Amino acid sequence: MISNTMQQALNRQLNNELYSAYLYLSMSSYAGSLGLKGFANWFMVQYQEETVHAMKFYNYINSRGEHVELAPIAGPPTEFSTALDMFEQTLKHEQFITSSINDLIDLALREKDHASHIFLQWFVTEQVEEEENDRDIIGKLKLIGDNGQGLLMLDAELGARVFTPPPAGGTP
Repeated sequence: MISNTMQQALNRQLNNELYSAYLYLSMSSYAGSLGLKGFANWFMVQYQEETVHAMKFYNYINSRGEHVELAPIAGPPTEFSTALDMFEQTLKHEQFITSSINDLIDLALREKDHASHIFLQWFVTEQVEEEENDRDIIGKLKLIGDNGQGLLMLDAELGARVFTPPPAGGTP
């Protein structure tokens, strides 16, 4: 059993993860509309990962004998000024998610909820990776600047990203 406060906080995070999926799906569509199929692919993989993250929270809340409370999800932006803008917004969003995960860990520690603390550790590691990936791509985009050839090369690189689903019944 988890506290009502923890249950509400976990439900908020589940909804944050669903918003993340919406955001990346929107970015995928926008990149595709610009002919940047590699960028579209990268964001589609990100969308798929975020749905897995949301399901981890969904399954955890239910496994603790609690009830998932889905809230309305705000519509994400649908247009972006540049590829760099998309990734700067991605990094900013992932930093928000990192802060949310850290707040959940602080709550778990205050409440001596060791199971939730252990559950959340996976997300701490995941967020380090998410932010690092975003910073790497931002760095490349800044180096590329207005060079169309460079953008096409990065587009090809991002197009090689593949979603690897978690093992059935396992932890992603």
